[in-house]
Amino acid sequence: MKFLAVCSSGLGSSFMVHMNIEKVLKELGVTGVDVDHADLGSVGPDSADVVFVGADLADSVGGLGDVVVLDSIIDKEELRTKVRETAVRKGITVPAEDAS
Repeated sequence: MKFLAVCSSGLGSSFMVHMNIEKVLKELGVTGVDVDHADLGSVGPDSADVVFVGADLADSVGGLGDVVVLDSIIDKEELRTKVRETAVRKGITVPAEDAS
């Protein structure tokens, strides 16, 4: 399973979201997910199982498959909720205490 954080340039914000997704997955005890980051221009529908983007790119990611839009790329609670929901939706095991 691969989660990909995407921004316009593939540098600052996508790297930050990438690192925060890894932290959230670790906090949740979720394993088996490869996390990376990239720029919008180099991403295609087969680049990842799930693509995370900020709301500013929501209109530009049609055709990329499973896209999770973050209203705020700095809101750790929003990211935690959306990563947990995505993991459950994708059938990734989430420990019982965090599955609620």
